Amino acid sequence: MTTTHVLSLPFRKSTQLSLSRAIQQYISKKYDQHPDMFRHDLDTIDTLRRDAINVREAHPSGIKKLQTYAAQLVWIGGKFPIDVGADFTWYPALGYHTEHPLVQNNLKYELMNVLYNLAALYSQLAMASNRNSTEGLKTAASWFSHAAGVLTHIKTQVLPELRMPNPPDDMDEATLESLTQLFLAEAQECYWQKAVMDGYKDASIAKLAARVSDLYNEAGEAAMRSEAISSAWIHHMSAKHHHFAAAAQFRAANDCLERKQYGEEIARLRDALACVNEGLKETRGGYLSKAVVEDLQGLKRRLEEDLKRAEVDNDRVYLHIVPPKTELKRLDRANMAVARVPPQVAKPYEFLGDHNAEFGPALFTKLVPFAVHVAVSIYEERRDRLVNNSIISELESMTSKLHEILSSLNLPGSLQALEKPLGLPGTLVQHADEIRQADALYRLQQGFTDIEKLCSSDLAIFEEGRSLLLAEEEEDSRLRLKYGTERWNRPQSRQDPSPNGGAKLWRQAQDIEGYFGSSTASDQVVREKFNAVKDTLAILAGSDRSIMDFIPNSRRTDIPESLKPALGRLRSAYNDVQRLESRRRKRVESLRARSRADDIKPDILVEAARLERAYPTTAIATAHFEDFFEKRLDRLYESELEAVERDKQEQEKIVQEVRRANKEFEAQKRQVDRAGGGNGEREKALQKLDAAYYKYKEIVSNVEVGRKFYNDLSQIVEQWRGLVRGWVSERRRDARSLEEEINMPPLSSLNMHQPSFSFQQHQHQQPPPPPPQIPFPEPIQAHQPIVEQAHIHSWADNVPQQQPKPVAPGAWAPNMGIKFGSPGGQGQQAQQEQGQQGPVNATWDPSQGIRFGCHEEEVREVVATSGKDNCNTCTRTTKVKKDCGSKSCPQSSSYEPPSSSSDKK
Repeated sequence: MTTTHVLSLPFRKSTQLSLSRAIQQYISKKYDQHPDMFRHDLDTIDTLRRDAINVREAHPSGIKKLQTYAAQLVWIGGKFPIDVGADFTWYPALGYHTEHPLVQNNLKYELMNVLYNLAALYSQLAMASNRNSTEGLKTAASWFSHAAGVLTHIKTQVLPELRMPNPPDDMDEATLESLTQLFLAEAQECYWQKAVMDGYKDASIAKLAARVSDLYNEAGEAAMRSEAISSAWIHHMSAKHHHFAAAAQFRAANDCLERKQYGEEIARLRDALACVNEGLKETRGGYLSKAVVEDLQGLKRRLEEDLKRAEVDNDRVYLHIVPPKTELKRLDRANMAVARVPPQVAKPYEFLGDHNAEFGPALFTKLVPFAVHVAVSIYEERRDRLVNNSIISELESMTSKLHEILSSLNLPGSLQALEKPLGLPGTLVQHADEIRQADALYRLQQGFTDIEKLCSSDLAIFEEGRSLLLAEEEEDSRLRLKYGTERWNRPQSRQDPSPNGGAKLWRQAQDIEGYFGSSTASDQVVREKFNAVKDTLAILAGSDRSIMDFIPNSRRTDIPESLKPALGRLRSAYNDVQRLESRRRKRVESLRARSRADDIKPDILVEAARLERAYPTTAIATAHFEDFFEKRLDRLYESELEAVERDKQEQEKIVQEVRRANKEFEAQKRQVDRAGGGNGEREKALQKLDAAYYKYKEIVSNVEVGRKFYNDLSQIVEQWRGLVRGWVSERRRDARSLEEEINMPPLSSLNMHQPSFSFQQHQHQQPPPPPPQIPFPEPIQAHQPIVEQAHIHSWADNVPQQQPKPVAPGAWAPNMGIKFGSPGGQGQQAQQEQGQQGPVNATWDPSQGIRFGCHEEEVREVVATSGKDNCNTCTRTTKVKKDCGSKSCPQSSSYEPPSSSSDKK
């Protein structure tokens, strides 16, 4: 039992850890910078942690150590992820598991423990303050307020970002709330005590005391929801709540006495006495400190004296009506205690800077924050999506649409048939050369083979993961059917709501299955395109002679004069189409080159430095770069998006011009064909070859898209399979644990097992009759255990059993049993003397004591000077190999049985 009026928070303890090693390894793996650049910072962070965790005494020097390390933890939280790779070990300060540490790879967990110890230090400094003076009370109240402020900061700022499903018992929300209210109550109690010492009016002191009572009550209510706060603390809070409720009513009664309201004075004194009695009930069990009990008892004596005096005066003199408690006005509250968060905790960035700053320079300032690396990846993904999907893909789609329109108009075959009636047109020769150089047929066949391999590999990975899910689902269903849903009470496989659990994995499996379905259909469409132009591409890939054999010559070698104007206008329109396509190809190539050269890293580092200077209290996140991304993308690629719109409008005009010119050309050509000399077959052949070339370009693009799709899908299915493996392994471990728990025998089956000796048998079974001749047992050493140690069933596995120690020669061993000498009854004496062999009564008479004989292997020496003729003449000081010669020793050759019971003494 302590003698203090207040409570303080004990420190949480930790073990030594090289945080620098974990940071160094992380920098080596995740960053482009070498860890040796930060050697000084790595050494500093280890020193700060060592100083912080070694704060174990209530001394103000520990405040800066804890605050400095906490500030650096907040700072590096913006540089590194929360799971940096260091396993922080901390022992609880409260609760019933203070000897069992909790290990977490979590920077926020480390920060939370450091701030918790800072609050503990504040509370211990308050407890160590001299509260017998007004200045000491002000200091103690300030320390308590700071402790409450730090705990409030932990609850509102650190705990929500902890990313732990179950925080430690002594740092969960209920415990933090209870401790905060406790320290506020103790701070308010200091202000109340100072008001008493300074002689404030009773009405003011009553308001302060009422607020103290409220705070202790709130602390106790929150403590009831906590798993860490002990019963002793809860009883302390309850007792203090009743104590200050009584103190408030006592001061209010004194104020009533001054205002001559004698009836209300008696009512408040009675209520105060009732509160004191409630507080004294908390003393049961010895939970309260001696000081708190003495305060309650002293207040009770004072209340009884004042109540007795007030009732006598009122009954004899004043005769005021005593109002019931329900009619008493509720006491006002005067709150003085406020949770004050130290600025070093609330705004740690303001105390980090150059060497003149309170906490010194910030560590790892030259290291690019982790969020910046993520932001770079996000920007590159957005840039590629913008360039490929919104610009290049749109241009290619417009070009494909343009070729479809030209093919429907039989262009450029109709032009080439007239302009080149014999031989091969120049554009066709260029297309054929391109097909030959690219080895088009082999390239496409190889592309299809690669896609099949990638698809098969991705599908095999997916099927492996899917088979694991199905196997786990089957195992869970079988065990659920075996044990029943009441005992097998874990979620079903497809309904596991945990992160990366079965519900999420099955949804992802359906999505991936949909990806395979759509991609397979797309692959089939591309193959059909290839099969449609395969033979034509083989002609283009052949020699010029084979192409000329495929294209028939025109029967007419000159162009009619009536057709030349229309032909010229159509050729001019078609040339515009070719120029448009040429510009697009150059623009796409230039855009891809610019995209590859677009390195955002230097600019984003400058932006990150600006953000750190502008918002020092905020950790850098990827969301902070959204405006920067939009401005940069607009500046670099907005003009390209506008060019796409201009191209679309220009293409519409060109297509309208081509349609108009082709319509006029077709009208003139039909007149010429009716006159004779048409070249329709040559025109169809040229058009077919030209369409096959553009279809080849489209198929090549489709194959590249398919290859990229399956490469990306490979990463998705591999990651999904890894999650499936981890989840299935975890589910199987849980299943084994649950099955072992279900199959565990009930506690009622646990028993104490004794193979060689049973207390129950010894008590309830009749001993077997002894032989007629009473044996003389061998002696046993004093203080040897008579009963073997009982065997107790244990659920601990692989625990080596303790082997019995070797028994010294002559010492009693459990396997010898226990043999008692003759109880000295006369009936047995007569039976022995007469040599009778019948059974005798072997019941032991406690009044006769226990007599032990001499060990048969013990060598004794007769003390010649003793002159006694019994076993007492044997001694062990000198061992000789000779007979003792005693007639009373059963091992002696001269032994004679006693003739009467008196001789056996």
